[in-house]
Amino acid sequence: MDIDLNADLGEGLGPWRMGDDEALLGIVSSANVACGFHAGDPLIMDRTVRTALRHGVDVGAHVGFPDLVGFGRRQMQMDPAELSACVLYQLAALSGMARAAGHRLTHMSFHGALGNMAAADPALAGPLVRTVADFDPSLTISSSASRAIEEAAADCGLRVRTTFLADRACDEEGLLIPRKMPDAVIHEPARVLARVRQLLEEGTVTSYGGRKIPMRVHSILVHGDTPGAVALARGVRALVEAHGRVVPISRQAA
Repeated sequence: MDIDLNADLGEGLGPWRMGDDEALLGIVSSANVACGFHAGDPLIMDRTVRTALRHGVDVGAHVGFPDLVGFGRRQMQMDPAELSACVLYQLAALSGMARAAGHRLTHMSFHGALGNMAAADPALAGPLVRTVADFDPSLTISSSASRAIEEAAADCGLRVRTTFLADRACDEEGLLIPRKMPDAVIHEPARVLARVRQLLEEGTVTSYGGRKIPMRVHSILVHGDTPGAVALARGVRALVEAHGRVVPISRQAA
């Protein structure tokens, strides 16, 4: 079993750091890098890409709403053309920085509220995924379980790889439960690791309502801004290695 170990990184701003990116880049196999809209700035983006390259870690663009104050976790009603341009802007910015550093983008993911909205709405997923395909059809979309994104990607000829968010509850369709709901974010490391163990051993996830649902995943994500993220990532990596290998999605079989 080949599983990617992923983290959302580069989410500081100016002198403010969010999480221990350096330590996490020594553990994960791929990173979703904030592109300056929900978090991050040019210097942080450049530093994160170069550190990832040094560690042999894949990088992808983590694109979100233009919402620094809300960390991209607030829904915004935007014209689809404007929102598609925002996605394109972020992809281009990180791709250019990666190229200058001697690295390359292998994937992208939608952050926070933008990701949740696209995952649940085919009318939104369609134009956003088309923007990704128009920018670089070789990119893989890393996404939590979402029929809307999977179907949009199929229409565009893009590859999608499902990511399990280890500390986030989901419904029976695999869609993430809104953060405002009780226990939507799982803070206890033992519970997070138990969820990962269940996924690896049974191929199932227990939904928010308590039902076991099958889920085939290619990647497991640990949020870099979570307290204790480094220790949690080490624990998740140990579980994956007990059941198979840690391999970035770019090097997994089709």
